Amino acid sequence: MPTPLKIRPRTLVRDSGGPRYAVALAVDALGTGLLRPFLLLYGVSVLHLSAPLAGSAMTAGVVAGLVCMPALGSWLDRGARSTPVAASMLVRVAGTVLLLAAPVGNVWLFGSAALFLGVGNQAWPAAHAALVATVSRGRQRDAALAAGRALRNAGMGVGALVATAALAGGTPVLQALAAVTGCSYLAAAGLAWSVRLRADPAGAPSAGPARNEDGEKEDGEPATGMRALLAANVIYVFCLNVPEIALPLILMTQLHASPAWSAGIFVANTVLVVTLQVPLTVLLSRYSRRSVLALAGVVLTVSYLGFLVAASLTGGWAAPAIAAVSVLCTLGEIIYAGSATALVTALAPPHAPGRTLARFELSSGFGLAVSPAVITALAPHGATALWGTLAAATLVASAAPLRRGA
Repeated sequence: MPTPLKIRPRTLVRDSGGPRYAVALAVDALGTGLLRPFLLLYGVSVLHLSAPLAGSAMTAGVVAGLVCMPALGSWLDRGARSTPVAASMLVRVAGTVLLLAAPVGNVWLFGSAALFLGVGNQAWPAAHAALVATVSRGRQRDAALAAGRALRNAGMGVGALVATAALAGGTPVLQALAAVTGCSYLAAAGLAWSVRLRADPAGAPSAGPARNEDGEKEDGEPATGMRALLAANVIYVFCLNVPEIALPLILMTQLHASPAWSAGIFVANTVLVVTLQVPLTVLLSRYSRRSVLALAGVVLTVSYLGFLVAASLTGGWAAPAIAAVSVLCTLGEIIYAGSATALVTALAPPHAPGRTLARFELSSGFGLAVSPAVITALAPHGATALWGTLAAATLVASAAPLRRGA
């Protein structure tokens, strides 16, 4: 059993890429929070596009981002580290510029902006994970990845709160938020590029043999088990859209609860991720990554069944019960996020960490892209159809991490 970690802030910053890189992450996340949750609103309110048209353009951007992942993986395997991270930020600068340049009613420029923003948003996680894997090792790397997620959620949360408070200003404020976002991406790209980090394409400084979560050698390509893990990940990532899509949909359209419940659940989710991501990842570091990822699936399954029970309550208890169960769902999300990328990084062969991470992010992006459609298709058929299906699929997916041969 691995030795549990101790949280040392200075070590955590170093293993996350250093102080400048940490500042770059914070600035990038703040800018993302200012615009990303309101991009659809920008298309509808500022450019006067129809919601379906703007939504389709945003979906196309996400798909384009997924198509670019293989090229990113090859770039990372040639040794690039800080440059791809900076590039993912610069691409989004171009997106904000196109957004600001788009005249009213022009869906093509809005679609182009969404495409550049989508490419950057999809490319960043794999590039970031590869950079962290280059400067840190073993369980310290797991903690560093968790710290990056916590920092990103904190920055995005602050940015979203600032943007929400400013939205009363209407169109000029939305345009100003887009401009500030572009500036933040530009500043973050400069800071990330200044780290000047590369890795030996042959595998150094992570030149040793690929190792599993228990520190054992992983010989050969992790093909069979990795394919099962990536397939399971498509199901796992549905949990990331539960607080944003599934719960508001159920609370507002079926239970006719106040929007305050949805907002409160979202805020609680953000706060829990920021405060618990690193401590919980460190606490669970005494167990194998495979076991922890399987545990995440079980916790998520139990939470989905909890939502099923809570939705059936009467007398005004359904909304509070759903809010309470959402805490369990968030814990499952935290356990998943703290183990999934870490496990894939540990299993990646030394000569192909970039392509392995790119495939993992491709599976994540695909899951995030299809989950809104699946959730909204199942929800009208009742709580059993939605939560029962999610619970069954997630429980099956939770067995994949335990398969040896990855």
